Amino acid sequence: MPSFTNRLFPLPPAQQAAAESWFERGEGTPRKPRAASSVLLLRDSREGAEVFLRYRRGESPLGKIAFPGGSLEETDGDQVPWFGPTPSEWAKALGMDDHQQAMRHVVAAIRELFEETGILLAGPDASTLLESNRGPEWMEAREGIASGEKSFPALLARRGLGLRTDLLRPLSHWQTADFALRRFDTYYFAAVQPLGQESSLLQGKGIWGKWCIAAHEFERRQTTALGDEVGQPDTVGLTLEQLTVPSVQLMLEKLAKAKGCIAYLAHRRPNTVHQPELVKDDDGVYLLRVSGNDAAEGAGQRGR
Repeated sequence: MPSFTNRLFPLPPAQQAAAESWFERGEGTPRKPRAASSVLLLRDSREGAEVFLRYRRGESPLGKIAFPGGSLEETDGDQVPWFGPTPSEWAKALGMDDHQQAMRHVVAAIRELFEETGILLAGPDASTLLESNRGPEWMEAREGIASGEKSFPALLARRGLGLRTDLLRPLSHWQTADFALRRFDTYYFAAVQPLGQESSLLQGKGIWGKWCIAAHEFERRQTTALGDEVGQPDTVGLTLEQLTVPSVQLMLEKLAKAKGCIAYLAHRRPNTVHQPELVKDDDGVYLLRVSGNDAAEGAGQRGR
């Protein structure tokens, strides 16, 4: 039987006013969340599994420091060449009945990963992957897609590419707490950095992004080291817990304890919707997460 524990997470400073208002009004009707996809881009190193983290400007409910990702767009429902599990198989893996919506989440995950890091999980056939994403033409394509001036499906068609959905793995499903002024219904995925492709920030838009050793960030999570390194007015002096949301913290923690990327990706996860709850006591306001067994995912699987 799984064990259940309560975990409290500090509320980011930018969300304090909304939390207090929620309690003052006697709670209320939550705002409808926007559908979103986010991707943990992974690679192995001698010091452990690494994940690509980036800084987000503004007051995103996905945190100041987060994984690549964002809202679903209308064009994510357009037909595109597709390799790997079918949309119906993805719907089952994501725990949803709507095959079209499952397809949109997968397309959005691959599109957002391309926009924010340059990594493109696509190829001309089911066994081939784009070998190089270098060159100004690729950055121009990313900028056009990010601004809405260009279409991601059109890019794939022009390049003769299809989505390699078999290179994505579903991780978890999170909804923003009810009190938030902006809410997301987010499906998290994971992918390993392809050989020959390099990550880079979006020109003119990206401020900070970096490959981070998960174990190192977990060890220093109660310090301000990461926030100071990012060096933005809204990150300096803040700890990892204050910069991220519970979903990012927990996935980073489990990745830190895993014996490499393959072990982490191979771990079986239930189709559970996670949603933190806002709680208040004499010490302040917190996000409460009621969780199942928090044992490491992928621990002890080395060599299998």
